[in-house]
Amino acid sequence: MDSLEIAQKTVLLPIKKIAKEIGLNESDLECYGSFKAKISFKALERINENKNGKLILFTSITPTPAGEGKTTCSIGLAQSLRKIGKKSMICLREPSMGPVFGIKGGATGGGYSQILPMEDINLEFTGDIPAISSANNLLSAMIDNHISNGNELNIDIEKITWTRCLDMNDRALRNIVTCSDSKGCSKINTGFVITAASEVMAVLCLSENILDLKERLGKIVIGYSKTGEPITVKQLHAVGAMAVILRHAIKPNLVQSIEHCPAFIHGGPFANIAHGTNSIIATKLALSLSDYVITEAGFGSDLGCEKYFDIVCRSTGLKPNAVVIVASVRALRMHGFSEDYSVSDLLAVEKGFSNLEKHIEGTKQFGVSVVVAINCFDSDSKEEIELIKKKCSLIGVNAIKTEFYSMGGDGGKELAEKIVCLCEKESSVEYLYSLDESIKTKIENIARKNYGASGVTYSIEAEESIKNLEKNGFGKLPICISKTQKSFSDNPKLLGRPINFIINIRAVQVSAGAGFIVAQSGSLIAMPGLSKEPAAEKVTIDEQNKIYGLF
Repeated sequence: MDSLEIAQKTVLLPIKKIAKEIGLNESDLECYGSFKAKISFKALERINENKNGKLILFTSITPTPAGEGKTTCSIGLAQSLRKIGKKSMICLREPSMGPVFGIKGGATGGGYSQILPMEDINLEFTGDIPAISSANNLLSAMIDNHISNGNELNIDIEKITWTRCLDMNDRALRNIVTCSDSKGCSKINTGFVITAASEVMAVLCLSENILDLKERLGKIVIGYSKTGEPITVKQLHAVGAMAVILRHAIKPNLVQSIEHCPAFIHGGPFANIAHGTNSIIATKLALSLSDYVITEAGFGSDLGCEKYFDIVCRSTGLKPNAVVIVASVRALRMHGFSEDYSVSDLLAVEKGFSNLEKHIEGTKQFGVSVVVAINCFDSDSKEEIELIKKKCSLIGVNAIKTEFYSMGGDGGKELAEKIVCLCEKESSVEYLYSLDESIKTKIENIARKNYGASGVTYSIEAEESIKNLEKNGFGKLPICISKTQKSFSDNPKLLGRPINFIINIRAVQVSAGAGFIVAQSGSLIAMPGLSKEPAAEKVTIDEQNKIYGLF
């Protein structure tokens, strides 16, 4: 059976019953039908004081087109922990409709390790992402309105950094021209990013509570005055309106896995553009309600995992007790330059192991215990799996075979037992750089230590931006490097473990509300386009009938 058929045959428990299992009352819930609920502010205030749970962070090797199944493994491990008698929860990001209708498809796991109701979660869910889009675009309208009505803040229309957003892949909107004044028509060159790339998304996911949300919204820099001073949302008096729109979006969403494991699905920043993990509110609440909490950082360890430690942990005080790196045999074949990575190829796996080895080395730098989960597929040979285990053992890491897709929680009991052992060790976090270092030094530390780059170059625009940011007091913020997820380098064609490459920084700007500086490398685009054969074309009337009973 495929994932959809498995989901359809699953009998979901009422969300009130799932909530009761983790100590939540009916009065703590704001229900969206029978199987989804938000957690009320009163419950958040009452519960979010005692955080004793163990935090397990999932990351992966460099992603390939086939997908490595990180979300499936994350969900599967939480179910496996329950199988061995542990109280566990899952905390994941909300899917963006851009990838859902683009190449990737849904983002709720698969097979017997998925989150349900899958169709609702993948399609607007409880309205969080639409609310973020609305708050973002209200700010854009208020910027234009301010300029149109006298421009009291002396905003330089050529230095407006704020863009509109949309939760859909639409390349035609990357660059647009707007008119802020119908009389004289002051033309502004701007554009759209996908909602997951909006700073409002990052702000919501890093906020500890509604007061923190308001403070962070107020710090957002939308551009600069004609004298070079940063202009903030607070100066535009937009904080109140944006916070009102986000009043429900900030509350975590409770759903369940196919084996009825409680799951918070909340927030969805991309890891190659932003920090790439679910909301802090959801994670801290889960740690107060459960003994083991599984969360994931987007894409490979070079992106999401590094940002989790250097940005999220600094900001929130969270400390993962262990990190799981998800790898698949077919991905290692691809990184070993196999011509057909769906066919067994021991030599290609041997060559491709260098990619996994680099991810292990990079993750160990943060001072945490690491284990590798081999996500198995039918095309894997016993020899290939044993080779991965042997090579991991030689560098001091356990690699454990998992079968979460086909077996659910029963497919990862060995990994669950290992995680319990690793979590008994004292947890600490080490960072790749000090916040007191210069912006350039921080960027170069990430590039050299985490990616394995031999150096960093900067465009003239990036050089000027760095000087201005340090002059305006933003120099001590952590760094969020925006780059391709397909390679350690900023060139998506460099597979495996590239060497002697340079990271090219083309632009640098501040996300002051989120609390980090974004350094843009390579040619990564914040508004993706649809592929030649997007998933949207494959949504047939028959599939709609299956999912919704329509027509």
